[in-house]
Amino acid sequence: MQTFTLSNNAGLTIQLMEYGAAVTSILAPDRNGVIKDVALGYDSLRGYIDGTAYMGAIVGRYGNRVGRGSFLLDGKPCQLSRNEGENHLHGGWKGFDKVIWEGTFLDDAEEPSVMFRYISPDGEEGYPGTAELTVTYALTAQNVLRIEYEGASDRPTLMNPTHHSYFNLTGDFTRTILGHRLMIAADAITPVNKGLIPTGEFLDVTDTPFDFRTETEIGARINTLNEQLDFGNGYDHNWVLRKSAGQVRKVAELYEPESGRALTVFTDQPGLQFYSGNSLDSAGIGKNGIPHRRRTGLCLETQAFPDSPNQPRFPSTILRPGETYRQTTLYQFTTR
Repeated sequence: MQTFTLSNNAGLTIQLMEYGAAVTSILAPDRNGVIKDVALGYDSLRGYIDGTAYMGAIVGRYGNRVGRGSFLLDGKPCQLSRNEGENHLHGGWKGFDKVIWEGTFLDDAEEPSVMFRYISPDGEEGYPGTAELTVTYALTAQNVLRIEYEGASDRPTLMNPTHHSYFNLTGDFTRTILGHRLMIAADAITPVNKGLIPTGEFLDVTDTPFDFRTETEIGARINTLNEQLDFGNGYDHNWVLRKSAGQVRKVAELYEPESGRALTVFTDQPGLQFYSGNSLDSAGIGKNGIPHRRRTGLCLETQAFPDSPNQPRFPSTILRPGETYRQTTLYQFTTR
């Protein structure tokens, strides 16, 4: 199994591996030029194999949840594996995060890149059709990690992969992310039931703890008495991003005041799942022997909406033969 390193002259270094097509390390400078790792993970491959937190991986075929793991596709019932209670999460028991991808280093002096390729066989975790997906990570001179996805299938299927790094911009994994400040360009979320499956409605974020339209400290309202926060044990929700999907646009910005590190997210996807790491205390021992603890990392997952196959108001995630699935997401690391 191969590992890869992408680096530039601006001080950013990103390490990746074929298992899960995962990002294992992001070394980023703070406002004073001090470089620290800002992506949670493990010191050895065994941690990723045994882990259940999807650290740094590509997840799919369907990122996020499908209620009861079941849906109708062209009028025919499909049953996926149920790996989170009665629901299907992040591709099932052995999703894209638990397979070895074929990695190829693309030697470009201006934008060093790695392309990962995986062929998902017909019936894997219940998904119909043989599907092929390539995910290319490229590092630009402007400290942008660009992730481009391209997929196809020989039968109608679902396709909604996403990237699942846990970020902590302090570079100190003993600290929580509650002091980070977050902006999300969204006026609504898709509220969920107790099983974290969307109700099919859209909830205006005005006067709620989910209003991140202006930069707000994550910990400011996370313990507010709120049914949605109770269901998620914190933030674990999909934001309905502004502007039309299909256009790469700025959708979120994360800032850590002490280090000055900032992370800006651009995507062409309609949704952003913000997960505040509420269950990380079950993720075992992380890098440098530091135990993962609750809310010591957060995810900003660009994707279609959860449970879209069962929600007629949500954008479709069906991929048909002859069509090409494409997604572009950018993570830009800067300082203030």
